[in-house]
Amino acid sequence: MVSWTDIYLVLEATVPLYVAMILAYLSIKWWKLFTPEQCSGINKYVAKFSIPLLSFQVISTTNPYDMNIKLIYSDILQKSLALLGFAAISKVCCAEKFDWLVTGFSLSTLPNTLIVGIPLLKGMYGEQAVKLLSQIVVLQSLIWYTLLLFLFELRSAKGRGTTTSSETTAESDTRGPTQQRYEEVQAKGVSARCSVAFRFLLLVGKKLVMNPNIYACMIGLIWALISFRWHVQLPLVVSNSIRLLSDGGLGMAMFSLGLFTALQTKIIACGAKKMLLSLAIRFFLGPILMGASSYVIGMRGVLLKIAIVQAALPQGIVSFVFAKEYNVHADILSTAIIIGMMIAVPVALAYYFAMIIPDFNKH
Repeated sequence: MVSWTDIYLVLEATVPLYVAMILAYLSIKWWKLFTPEQCSGINKYVAKFSIPLLSFQVISTTNPYDMNIKLIYSDILQKSLALLGFAAISKVCCAEKFDWLVTGFSLSTLPNTLIVGIPLLKGMYGEQAVKLLSQIVVLQSLIWYTLLLFLFELRSAKGRGTTTSSETTAESDTRGPTQQRYEEVQAKGVSARCSVAFRFLLLVGKKLVMNPNIYACMIGLIWALISFRWHVQLPLVVSNSIRLLSDGGLGMAMFSLGLFTALQTKIIACGAKKMLLSLAIRFFLGPILMGASSYVIGMRGVLLKIAIVQAALPQGIVSFVFAKEYNVHADILSTAIIIGMMIAVPVALAYYFAMIIPDFNKH
């Protein structure tokens, strides 16, 4: 059962993040300490330096030989359903198709497990929840943030490639409408599109290879496999150096969020309608998808409840940093984080009590 002590631990973990955000906000609005270019530089530091070290620390300290297979499968299924669903919705309904695909996927599948989830779910379900949540964090860092970076790079690469196929088609109007010429043009057009697609993917691959987050995740996984297999530890001077830099990652991410908010004309930068939509996706769609996926996989009892409640946690801060870095609806994600962390405790408690009521009725 959740106690006031558990709620205090959640506040103890989240209030310092708001302190960092408020100080950043004041540094722009009142003290004029940073220019917009400097704010972008701070966000780039977080994206390219702090977050990779944080990912390495989380992955390297989690035992990869003791993962819950059902949780892994349900997590993969939930995020796959969300990705396919938003791809379909974006294709039919949205003008900014790819932007909404990335944003919707972030909102529905990437919770702030590390900060809010661990102290809150520990009070709800004990140490078992902490162990499972650490696995969720590893999956996010290793798989889903990597996929998110791929989608961002894919978006930024669109329009850079040359569309020779359209030029080839245009030339067909000046060469006579014979069947042979038509077939030649069609063949050249297909070949050109394949060539452009290959160069397109090659460009995205090169950009990903240069991203330090990819290296941090892979090195963290390799070290975890070695460390927990042969029971070796990093030298203290190395682990302390990594911890010193990574511990400030979330604080710097919130600082960047505060700077971004201060540069907007209003605190709710995306507007009320988009704010409500983002909160609905975060707190309703995410848990529904996770619950359905977990049930299909065969998760029952406390394990199922933990999976649903963690999916109802507020938006992850890292997703905002990446959105700001790639300029994809950072206003929506910033609002989701600011408002979401404020209502995280009552929302999580609502899910918790809703799921224990059937247990009371049985008795």
